[in-house]
Amino acid sequence: MSRLIIAKYVTPWKYRRAQAELQRLSGLRQRDGDNCRRCRRPIRFDLPSGHDKAPLVETIDSGSNPEAGALDSLCLTHVRCNAAGEDHTGEVTERTRRRSEAALLSRSRKRA
Repeated sequence: MSRLIIAKYVTPWKYRRAQAELQRLSGLRQRDGDNCRRCRRPIRFDLPSGHDKAPLVETIDSGSNPEAGALDSLCLTHVRCNAAGEDHTGEVTERTRRRSEAALLSRSRKRA
C-alpha cells in the first residue's frame, strides 16, 4: 500500500491538510506558472521542502484580505528568494545603506 493511502485512514486530518496544500499549490502554479515571483527563474517542484530552489508559498498582503486561504494574497517563490526579502523594511534598508556609506568613507580615509 502506498504511504498516502495509509495516511488517509490512520491520520485523516493530516491527509486532508496535505491534499488542501497540494490543491493550493496547483492553483498557484496554474495562475502564476512555474517561475519564482521575485527572481523569475524556474522553481523545481521535485526537491524537498528545505532546499534553496524548492517552492515556498509567500503571503503578499495579509492586511487587505482577512481570509487566510485566499489565492489572491499568495504567490510562489524560491525558499532562498523569500528568505532574502524578510528583513527589507524601510528601517533595515536605511540602516544597511548608512553602514555601507560609513564603510566606504572609512576606506577612502585610510587610503589618503
